[in-house]
Amino acid sequence: MLKDIETNTKENKKLFGTSGIRGKVDGEVTTNLALNVGKALATYLGGEGDVVIGYDTRTTNKMFENAITAGLLESGCDVLKIGMVPTPLVGYAVEKLDAAAGIMITASHNPSQYNGIKIWNKNGMAYTPSQEEKIEEIYYSKNFKEVGWENIGKINYIEEIKQEYIDDLLNITDIKPGLKVVIDSASGAGSEISPLIFRMAGCEVITLNSQIDGFFPGRNPEPNKANLQDLMKVVLATGADIGIAHDGDADRMMAIDENGRIGNFDKLLAIISKYMAEKSNSSNIKIITTVDAGLCMDEAITELNGEILRTKVGDVNVAEVIIEKDAVFGGEPSGTWLHPDFCMCPDGILSGLRMAEIVSKKGPLSKLLDEIPNYPNIREKIICSKEDKINVMLDMENLLIAAFANIDDINVSDVNVIDGVRLTFDDGSWVLVRPSGTEDYIRITLEAKSTDKAENIRDISSKIIKDNLN
Repeated sequence: MLKDIETNTKENKKLFGTSGIRGKVDGEVTTNLALNVGKALATYLGGEGDVVIGYDTRTTNKMFENAITAGLLESGCDVLKIGMVPTPLVGYAVEKLDAAAGIMITASHNPSQYNGIKIWNKNGMAYTPSQEEKIEEIYYSKNFKEVGWENIGKINYIEEIKQEYIDDLLNITDIKPGLKVVIDSASGAGSEISPLIFRMAGCEVITLNSQIDGFFPGRNPEPNKANLQDLMKVVLATGADIGIAHDGDADRMMAIDENGRIGNFDKLLAIISKYMAEKSNSSNIKIITTVDAGLCMDEAITELNGEILRTKVGDVNVAEVIIEKDAVFGGEPSGTWLHPDFCMCPDGILSGLRMAEIVSKKGPLSKLLDEIPNYPNIREKIICSKEDKINVMLDMENLLIAAFANIDDINVSDVNVIDGVRLTFDDGSWVLVRPSGTEDYIRITLEAKSTDKAENIRDISSKIIKDNLN
């Protein structure tokens, strides 16, 4: 039987992962954990201010909402309940309502037996790792703020924020009328609002898996090729212009072209990055992405004399650099995109609307995807325990550089060690060796100009990791 996170992590004091707190219900994530996270957040906020709470469609959503609410109230904060909503609506509501923080109860793309907690800042951006560490310190010390019965927080229900979100999304997008769209919401938090917004934007909408159901009976919430076979078939069968898929909390988006083909994450990110750069009319174009994003990003933005800046994996890392560099757009090659002209929370609904806008103005999605070159890419996982990860990565930069220095047609032109080790070669090929933040793996991600070169890079990198393990 799985232990509670609180017991499971006493030695390393780690509560938050790459994207908030996440785990199996009654295993890693319990109501006791939720109660104390509520107390810890309220204590961090000094027992003052409003905290927005939303949740996705999981069967345990209200159980955790009640537990977190109790913790917040007990330590003095007021709670603004907005009900079952997509994650981006929580980020939007925190900023719009001038709240002190926001909490989304979700496990995103994980299966139905999982749930989790993610915290949002006043500007709609996720809590940074340093903020999460402070919450962890309070959580484990149990040094919670206490208030008397007469000073406990209050609960308010804010229903009108949903309509404000819809209105603002429609005002910021411009889709030519008549586009035919199939929307697959995975029975998640986007099930009601996403089809509605697309219809209000002038689209003809067909829905798939848009009945609210926390068991996700139609498909698993992760929007990947294996889970989107039905959507691909329906787009083709109905003659739709585009298919849009969301994950469980609708902070991500995947697009299907009119031929029923699933879009490549890197290519979709390149398409929208170029579009947002063109719309900005900026003379200093900066696009932010992560170290695992592909070569087509660089090629798309270089055409516009723009600059790609890479950061650690995770939407909060992308968001921080967007703000720091005043970038026009940013996103991860997972369908997690940030729109700084709207909100600093990843928004799968806005991402879908903007992809539909591009298709309505620039032609079929298949054409846009095919215009971007295909390069051989490899993603490989090597089993490595949490204990071994540090030792394996200890001298990885020097080992990789030394190994590739002896290869005739491979010359290292850039080294990035912000998250693992990424080597870029003089022809644009690249490799990233990075320990997984959530699983017992070392990941190899690479892209090259030829299959032989890709396999050679993979073999060299894999040997170094395995030699270090041994």
